[in-house]
Amino acid sequence: MNHQMMLTKAELRGVLHTRLEETISALNRALQGINLEHLEPVLLRIGRGRTLPHWYKQLFESQTLPNLDGKTVGSVIEMLFVAVLETMTFRDVERPPLHINPARGVDLPDIDLNIKSPSQNYCTSEPFFSAYERLLGSEYDALIMLTDYQTRKTNPPLKLQVIRWQYLFNTQLADFALTTIARKHRDWLLKQSEIWTQKIFRFLAYVNQSNWQAAHLLRIIDTMQNRDEIQRLVFAAENDFQQKNIQRLLTDKEVIPDHQLERLLSIAKTQPLILGIVDAADNWVVENYKDVARLPNENEWMRLLASSLDGQIGMSFALQWRYNFGRIFR
Repeated sequence: MNHQMMLTKAELRGVLHTRLEETISALNRALQGINLEHLEPVLLRIGRGRTLPHWYKQLFESQTLPNLDGKTVGSVIEMLFVAVLETMTFRDVERPPLHINPARGVDLPDIDLNIKSPSQNYCTSEPFFSAYERLLGSEYDALIMLTDYQTRKTNPPLKLQVIRWQYLFNTQLADFALTTIARKHRDWLLKQSEIWTQKIFRFLAYVNQSNWQAAHLLRIIDTMQNRDEIQRLVFAAENDFQQKNIQRLLTDKEVIPDHQLERLLSIAKTQPLILGIVDAADNWVVENYKDVARLPNENEWMRLLASSLDGQIGMSFALQWRYNFGRIFR
């Protein structure tokens, strides 16, 4: 009798990583209604009330899915993916039965893996826990499976496929542009001051780039080790302020308030310049978020110091995160 050691969650993710291409191929065959009978026992076990899901009969008989909304499509992919994992990917390894349980904070808790299935708009909405996720990423790795749902849904019956995929490690589920800035300046900032570093990182975590002042301040922070470039960007902001407000007046839109420009101009008058930048960043966060925008707690700060800061996606700050996976698929 073969007594295998039960693999750890990390080891199981490693097996998936190695067999990812064949796993997606098997998932796409399942989405075409091929070999579904082999997946049926797993689908029965993980189905609500231990029954086959409502879309199974049509997929089995007609090789198409019913007209489903995007959220239900995500559920179909998750269920078929788990069935493929159990019957094919992990066919020769010792592991527990797999479940789908996003209520525990991760879609597949038995291997600590999240599943994202955006369509060609590249976006998904995710629960919001802490603004610092924008820099630190997620607690869990994620498999991103891009589907052709957007184009297929306009031409029923629905024949769905995963067209591209990418495995992202947990720290990669952070904002690419913001982590690039944080990584570039972290060591230099820490030599200046730990509290200055925390305030700059707080700004990066909470920044809203649709705000005129914040967008210009972000450009200045990106180049904050270059004195000449800081001065150039401050004066470029002054020109942009005047041009934008002329345009807004002509179209009866609300003008950008003077104080937003004054905050940026004050940077060029402060010595050292980095102090002016830190103060401007700090003031913007406090003015826009009041007490909501806190400095990183001890756990987040330790992680920010050690993190690879290697985010690969776009993250918009809202009531929920809006993840944009466009960068990794374009």
